[in-house]
Amino acid sequence: MGFDAEVWNMVKKGRVSKLSVGGVPILGGGIPVTGGKTFFVNYTNGHDGPNLGKDIDEPFKTIEYAYTRMTTNKYDVCVLTGNATHPVSAMMNLDKNRCIFVGLDGANRRYGQGARITMALTTAVTDLGIIKNTGNRNAFYNIKFDSANSLTESVYGFMDGGEYTYMENCEFYKSTHLTAAAGGNLAAELLCNGDSSQYMNCTFGDLVNSRGTGGSCIRPTVLFTRETITGKVARDVTFSNCQFFVKACDTGVACLYASTATDIERRLIFERPTFMNAKLGTANPGEALLLGAAQTEGWVLMIEPTSMDITAHASASSGVYITGGSTPLDTTTGIAAIIDS
Repeated sequence: MGFDAEVWNMVKKGRVSKLSVGGVPILGGGIPVTGGKTFFVNYTNGHDGPNLGKDIDEPFKTIEYAYTRMTTNKYDVCVLTGNATHPVSAMMNLDKNRCIFVGLDGANRRYGQGARITMALTTAVTDLGIIKNTGNRNAFYNIKFDSANSLTESVYGFMDGGEYTYMENCEFYKSTHLTAAAGGNLAAELLCNGDSSQYMNCTFGDLVNSRGTGGSCIRPTVLFTRETITGKVARDVTFSNCQFFVKACDTGVACLYASTATDIERRLIFERPTFMNAKLGTANPGEALLLGAAQTEGWVLMIEPTSMDITAHASASSGVYITGGSTPLDTTTGIAAIIDS
C-alpha cells in the first residue's frame, strides 16, 4: 500500500494523532495515536502563539505554553523536540487529566534522552521541583528531567501525586541538594506520592555527583514520605526494569527511602531493579531501600533485585519481601559479587 503526496507530507510533518489508512492508525516517530490534538515544542526555534504548535515546522517555544493549549481528558499530546533543551522558569503544576508528553529522541533510552526538561536557579519558594503532577492517567515518554536548582525549597526533580501516572524510558537527575539530611528538606530526584503509578525502564540518580556528608545523610533518588504532596501517598506503585544510581560518601545514603510506617499503601513492587553505588564512591550504603519504620499499611516486593557496592537490598524486618535467588529471606541474596578466579 502506498501513500499519496498529501498523506506522506502529513507523516513527515508529524501530524499523526488522527492519521489512519484503511482504518488502521499509523504510529510515527514515537508519537502515540490518540483522539486528541498534537502540539510540538522546540525551545530553540519555536514561538508561542495561538495559531502555532500544530506543525513540527512551526512549533511552540515553551512547554509551559503548550500545556495551556492542552485540554483535560482529551489525550492531547505534547511533543518535545530532541535537539533542544526545554527550560521551565517555574514549577509546572500538571493538574489536567489524560495528557501525554513525548520526547522525540529517535530511540527508547533509559538515560541521556535528547529531550530534556530543565530547571536552573529560581527565586520562588513554591518552586519545589520541575514538575508537580497531580492529574489522572498522565503519561511521559523519552524525557530527561534535569534539575540544577539550588533554591533552598527546590529539593525535588519530579513530584508525582497523580493517579495511574505512566512514565517510560525517562531519566531523573538532580545535581543539587546532595547533602540534605533526614529531618530537614530531604531531597530526591523523584518524590513518589502517586496512586497506582508505573515507572518502566527509567533511571534515577547518577554515578557522578557525590551525595552524603561523611555523617548520616540519606539523600535518596526516590522518596516515599506520605503526604509530602497534601493528601497523596504511594499506593499500588510499580517500578519495572529501572536503575537507581548513587555515589555515596557515607553509609547512610540510600537509593530509596520511606521515612514513616505508613508511607506505602497496599503494595510497592520492584521488578528486576538495579541498585548501584559508584566505583568512585567513598562508602557503601547499608541498604538500597531504607525504611525508617516497619510498614503497617502495605508490603514491598522486590523481584530479582541486583545491588552493587551496597550491603543489603532493604532494611530487615520492615515489610520487604524478596524473590529470586536461592535464599529469598536473605536480604543480601542477589548482591553482585566480583569474580576472583
